Amino acid sequence: MDRNLVTQKIIQAKVRNKMTWSAIAESIGQSKEWTTAAMLGQMTLTARQAAVTQELFGLSDEETLWLQIVPYKGSLPTPVPTDPLIYRWYEIVSVYGSTIKELIHEEFGDGIMSAIDFKMDIQRQADPAGDRVNVVLSGKFLPYKTY
Repeated sequence: MDRNLVTQKIIQAKVRNKMTWSAIAESIGQSKEWTTAAMLGQMTLTARQAAVTQELFGLSDEETLWLQIVPYKGSLPTPVPTDPLIYRWYEIVSVYGSTIKELIHEEFGDGIMSAIDFKMDIQRQADPAGDRVNVVLSGKFLPYKTY
């Protein structure tokens, strides 16, 4: 048993039971983005969150323990960039890429977000704890066509 096998079981149950990430998130009490990342093996769950997940997906006690272990983050095996800022984007995609993919497909269907018909907005957001970088990415959804 390992975390990857637990993730596979969660995804199988989600598909079999026609669950949505939003509904799962509501049951767990977190955002759909965080919950999706957690269910895909990228976050550590508390004992309470793991117990809810166990009931939702019919997990064993051993499988539930794996949800509470800090995971090896990064779900996309690719070469690592060396520039520190670009590396952070790599880290975001590595940790949240599968979550973003799942949520876009759940909302729009099978397709991609365009990087050609695309808008990006980067703003400085004042924060007493230190200014934050606010990045908004907006790309046209392009469904795959059948032929």
